Amino acid sequence: MSEQTPATNNSGPKPWYMRIGPGLITACVVIGPGSVTTSSQIGAGNGYSMLWIVLVSVAFMMMFMSLGARLGAVAAEAPCDLIRRKSGKGLSIAVGIGVFFISAAFQSGNNIGVAAAFKAFVPDKYVVSTLIVLFNVLAISFLYVFKDMYRTLEKLMTVFVGLMLLSFAINLISLKPSIGDMLAGFIPSLPAAQEENDKAEGATGQTAEDNQASEEDTSAKGDATDARKADGQADQMLTLLGLVGTTFVITAAFYQAYLVRQKGWKAEDLKDGLLDARIGSIIMFLITMMLMATAAAAFHGKGEAVSLKDPVEIATALQSTFGAGAKVIFCLGLFSAAYSSFLVNSMIGGFMASDGLGLGSQPTDRGPRMMTTLALVTGMLVGVAVELFDFNRAPTIIAAQAVTVIAAPLVAAVLLWLTSSRDVMGDHINGRGTIVFGIVGLIMLVAMAGKVAFVDIPKKVDKYMNPEVAEVQADQPEQGDDSNESEDG
Repeated sequence: MSEQTPATNNSGPKPWYMRIGPGLITACVVIGPGSVTTSSQIGAGNGYSMLWIVLVSVAFMMMFMSLGARLGAVAAEAPCDLIRRKSGKGLSIAVGIGVFFISAAFQSGNNIGVAAAFKAFVPDKYVVSTLIVLFNVLAISFLYVFKDMYRTLEKLMTVFVGLMLLSFAINLISLKPSIGDMLAGFIPSLPAAQEENDKAEGATGQTAEDNQASEEDTSAKGDATDARKADGQADQMLTLLGLVGTTFVITAAFYQAYLVRQKGWKAEDLKDGLLDARIGSIIMFLITMMLMATAAAAFHGKGEAVSLKDPVEIATALQSTFGAGAKVIFCLGLFSAAYSSFLVNSMIGGFMASDGLGLGSQPTDRGPRMMTTLALVTGMLVGVAVELFDFNRAPTIIAAQAVTVIAAPLVAAVLLWLTSSRDVMGDHINGRGTIVFGIVGLIMLVAMAGKVAFVDIPKKVDKYMNPEVAEVQADQPEQGDDSNESEDG
């Protein structure tokens, strides 16, 4: 394994731009096509009322990113080397391969997100497929051409973050959202969709025949209403968990440790690392908030429901309502979100798999570059197959979600364990408050894993096995489905 070459580690006061970096890169991988779609769906369906969930999920993401930053700055070894030393090869391999499988399987979603930005203007599938291949070639070239890969990656992701912030802010400001309603959205509440459905049923169900119904019928209707309310409450909780999953991405938080090591930060740079994690989290919050608020201002409560199943539909809906300019600006932000996730998501899988297998963890090592290339090629092949042959990605998504059920809580538990180990962290081990907050976050990840295992996967299996039924239901948007094909899975 080659030695790490610090990007910067000069003594003395540093300019502000040298005190950030890894957090910006993490923000890029979290804000991908899936989070763009999910945030827009929830904003269109629930208005501003779910903004408080974004704040909660970003708080947990910030905490776990801080753990990753501290681990990378303080520990003398790479994360999976630490796991291997403390518990053996089995756990190290499980963590590395689990994260790689998730990244590779969901990489196709990032390819399709890049394609969506072009499909909004270039409908020819062969041209779009060629562009997918081209951008993959550029990404692979990036791995082998630049000697200082981290520094180049940091600069590139900074540009993408700026484009996302600018693009989504322009669209939001042009819609003139209600500041009061946005602030009210930070007051905790449950989704109101079921409430509105109950009101609608009450308005249409009061007929003379109903008033003359027997007591048995009334009781039966009451039971049915109670059942609908129970189902509605369950759906509300699933919606909340789905939204949390758009910004609380534990694999990205764990990868913060690798980025901090590549940056060259040490224990004396912990203040910079923690500041950087906070800035990255704030950027995630701002972008997610702007996406949700834009959809809320544009589509919520405007009469007929708008279908926002994918980024192309979002762009089309914005164009039909607010003109071509809104579509162009949105697609610029979409491309930035998709391509930044495109590269970093594959690096998360590639670097962690290589580290888990003992093949190296630095950009100059052959193992991380080869595994990252494998993730990129896998996503490219599936993405091109979808564009050219309408390939059904359901099996790959189901498999990736099945791995996520185990891998996501495992990665969180390992990160919490390592940063609570005195032989790893020395005097920088987690305090009691951090441990408690981390356990709450771990419980939340287990709850999200349960949602994926018992709701998302069975739903996708059913659609895959019964395509005729799926086509009938295709016009009914599913809020709270955090399985939008992205790195955010």
